[in-house]
Amino acid sequence: MNEQSHTPVETIPVDESAAEGSTLTRPLYWSMRRELWENRSITLAPLAVSAFVLLGSLISVVMMRGKIESHPTQDPAEMLAMVVRPFSMAPAPIMLASFIVGVFYCLDALYGERRDRSILFWKSLPVSDRTTGISKILVPLVVLPLIAFVLSVITQSVMLAVSVPVLLNSAVSPWALWTELRFFQGLVIMLYGLTVHALWFAPIYGWLVLVSAWARRAPFLWAVLPLFAMSAVERIAFSSSWFSSMLRYRVLGAMKTAFTFEPGSEGDVHRLSQLTPAEFLSSAGLWVGLAFAVAFVAAAIRLRRHREPI
Repeated sequence: MNEQSHTPVETIPVDESAAEGSTLTRPLYWSMRRELWENRSITLAPLAVSAFVLLGSLISVVMMRGKIESHPTQDPAEMLAMVVRPFSMAPAPIMLASFIVGVFYCLDALYGERRDRSILFWKSLPVSDRTTGISKILVPLVVLPLIAFVLSVITQSVMLAVSVPVLLNSAVSPWALWTELRFFQGLVIMLYGLTVHALWFAPIYGWLVLVSAWARRAPFLWAVLPLFAMSAVERIAFSSSWFSSMLRYRVLGAMKTAFTFEPGSEGDVHRLSQLTPAEFLSSAGLWVGLAFAVAFVAAAIRLRRHREPI
């Protein structure tokens, strides 16, 4: 006769909320890994630009001692400004490259998988169209700004390390360069600027993703020509330029609302007091743009559900 065991069975506690969160985030994580794997230009293009910027900046730093000794006025303030200028200019090309990569990535985000017919394979996986769409818009909004930030920090750090032995025993001391450059303050300004532009350009990226999901060929032309056509029609029909002004505001308006500039500074931002996050976050242009971005991405996700290979 078999005896039944009365030993209580221990059960492993399961955190259902954590499991549910993992179920939601894991497909998104692997979808973003897929984007980085399929689109090597996301990392290689900013890295290549950073390498060229670093090469040019290092040549400038190495030649700096000769420039200091041959400076016509020998004014310490002018010589220090000349030494700091390459450090201030170094992040700009890297950030511009990340924006350009983001534009072309969005244009190919949903068009490329239909062109190479891989959409049939990706749709067979247990990944929803919503997760796919969100992962694609997060690349220009999160991944590319982070890559630009890291590369800019590395570039400026290498320039600083090389400049120390070059500036020793010269008219401009390395300590004066460090004090004038305000390295850590510059990192805060850079991170703020990248966040501001990512949020401000969100409707541009969303529009490009929508065109990428809709166009059967030449997505760049479909993304650009209707905007020029609407501007031309408004100009001819109503003799006004409201639409073109709106486009110009969307491209250049972030700097006006997120920073304050001194007269004659030519867009130079070097102090934390020039940042105006409260004004930026309360601006109608930001929230209207984000609303358009959400609408564009939602429309792109809906289009993808019914799309087939081209």
